[in-house]
Amino acid sequence: MIHLALLFLIYLSFISLGLPDSLLGSAWPSMYAQLGVPPHFAGYISIVICGGTVVSSVLSAKLIGRFGTGIVTVVSVSMTAAALLGFSCASAFVVVCLCAIPLGLGGGSVDAALNNYVALHYKAKHMSWLHCFWGVGASVGPLIMASYLTRGESWTAGSRTIGVLQLCLAVLLFITLPLWRKGASQNGEGSHGRETVENAPQAPHLSPKLSELLRIAGVKQVVAAFFCYSAIEATTGLWGSSYLALARKTPPEIAARWIALYYTGITAGRFVSGFLTMKLSNRGMIRVGQGVIALGAALLLSPLERMGIEERFVILPAFFIIGLGCAPIFPSLLHETPENFGRRYSQAIIGLQMACAYIGAMVMPPLFGRIASSIQFGVFPYFIGGALVALVIMTEALNRKAGGSARRLGSANPSD
Repeated sequence: MIHLALLFLIYLSFISLGLPDSLLGSAWPSMYAQLGVPPHFAGYISIVICGGTVVSSVLSAKLIGRFGTGIVTVVSVSMTAAALLGFSCASAFVVVCLCAIPLGLGGGSVDAALNNYVALHYKAKHMSWLHCFWGVGASVGPLIMASYLTRGESWTAGSRTIGVLQLCLAVLLFITLPLWRKGASQNGEGSHGRETVENAPQAPHLSPKLSELLRIAGVKQVVAAFFCYSAIEATTGLWGSSYLALARKTPPEIAARWIALYYTGITAGRFVSGFLTMKLSNRGMIRVGQGVIALGAALLLSPLERMGIEERFVILPAFFIIGLGCAPIFPSLLHETPENFGRRYSQAIIGLQMACAYIGAMVMPPLFGRIASSIQFGVFPYFIGGALVALVIMTEALNRKAGGSARRLGSANPSD
């Protein structure tokens, strides 16, 4: 019963992770004019946020080992709530950047902690549904922001509302801290097998040096894959609305509502993926997702509009399809980590994977912003396509190299 209650709390926590992740991109077409900065400055805020998440992801194994998953989760959600409430009071770009620091630091450790917890203790369907709840938050965020912008109110009102929601969740997590302690006392920070309690004793987690991790077969490929995937997801989330507003001449309030379809695609896709994992392997799910992303990017480049088809019948499905394609890739790569590299190394490697994912989110959206500002925002589909090609190359290289790593490193994973 305790592990079911903890799963419910983990789902709620991932809603809180998703809420702020989509907020900047949906609000930015209205924000940059009010802050008096060029459009590409959103990339600098993204750098600050992702820099914080990289630091906290790398430190996640040590923080969780010292304080436990429950405390790390409560503190992290509280930090994101404080950051969003700070955004709501910001009237200058530098203030937004300062508030972005705790927003990033709050996301990294809890993200790595909860992903590893689910990868070790639950089946692949729960990992997909976990990230589906992230999609719920990411989908709701732009809708909340769009509702305020449509009424002619400032983006700060939307940020304040989401900050209050985060604060309420932090209070709930604090009240339920005894559940985490009971789970830890029963199973050593949770030793549920992937669905039920595992009979075999759990090996202690290791925190090897970075150089040691990178020598493990397949680690370089998997971190590169996370970098490439994050480049696709973060660039679409941050710049999709601006692409609509600046390249497609869509009104900002409409663009904010339309980009919510991208996150809706991710959410719906991860819900469906939870059922598909009962039939397909993690690697199969990743390949399906890559093919669907390619379809969405191709639709953005299609000549359908020149054939007299309305823009909304081209753009709306394209962003939704890209979201559907993104849906299974991230959770499937994470859930495969103990299988590829062993349980004892999973927390350290998942922390490294999350760090590289955030580095991708930190580097690639600003890079696209500079490219788009120098050329035009119409290069967006080509940028996404290039990152997708690199992702396919890295995941296939991972599949070839990582097969024997778990056996060599001592995997004790139960079968799904």
